Parts: sequence; structure tokens; C-alpha cells
Amino acid sequence: MQLIKIDKSRYRRHLNIVIVSCIAALLLGSLVISQSLIALFPDESGRHFHWNALGVLCSSIAIAWLLNTYRSHDFMTEVVYVWELKKALNKITRKLSKLKVAAETGNKDALIAMQYSYAGSRLLWQLDDNTIIMDDLAIAQVELDNLAAKYHLSLNADDYREAMLKQF
Repeated sequence: MQLIKIDKSRYRRHLNIVIVSCIAALLLGSLVISQSLIALFPDESGRHFHWNALGVLCSSIAIAWLLNTYRSHDFMTEVVYVWELKKALNKITRKLSKLKVAAETGNKDALIAMQYSYAGSRLLWQLDDNTIIMDDLAIAQVELDNLAAKYHLSLNADDYREAMLKQF
């Protein structure tokens, strides 16, 4: 997955619309379904937890199906890209301790994976205005650049492939 420039305002606007729509659909869907089931199958004891839970479950499944169906729509381009980027970065993060050990020995794939992780994290944090830990990222990037220089390697995040992680 290549890192691309994202229009921050469009991404934030579309993400907010998707989030609000999902919340509204979950509220309305679960209420309509559960109240309909309660009206059709009343319980004399007044306990309707199972109908409420079923309403939430059905609404959640419907929302997931809609998100999956429309994930290739132009409106969802940036939102889906960020979701996929977060998924890719999470895979790297789970192997980060092994990557750091391999990077210390000059493993090029480990260094490239870490470069991709840092560049992707920087992109995400800028999109989400999470600049508090950017200084820590800058320090980690300098350490990575020093390792690359030590082993005479040139690191480019565009060279990263998910298959590189299999060896770690």
C-alpha cells in the first residue's frame, strides 16, 4: 500500500458524515427493530433485553454490510484509504520489537518497514491533528536514518511490501 497525499478537509468532512450516519443508523435501526419485536412478541415480565440486543445486532450487521458495499464509492475514497493504512500500520506495530532487533543488524526489509511505519504514522497524525507525539516520531526517525547511514542504505517508504513482514 503506497502512501498518498490526502485532502485533509475532505477526509475529515467525509469521516464525520460516515460516523454520524453510522451512529444515527444504529440508534434508529436498533430502536425500530427492537420496538417492533417487543410489540409483536411482548413479554409479561417486562424484560426485553433479548429483543433490544437483537435490534442492535441486526442494525450493526446492516451498517457493516452497507459500509462494505459502498467502500469503493468515490465518497469513501479517503476514509477507506485511512482505514486500510491503519490496518497496515497495525500489522507493522505488532512486529515492531522484532523489526527493531533486525534493524540493528542492518536488515534492509526491517528498516524499510520501519520507514513506512514512521511515514504512515506521520501522515495519519497530521490528518487527525495528533501532533503531540510528533517529536517522539522525529527522534525515532533520526535513529532510523542513522542506522540506514551506518549500513549505507537508502530508505524509501514506497519500497515497502506487506510480504516483508513474514520473515519477522
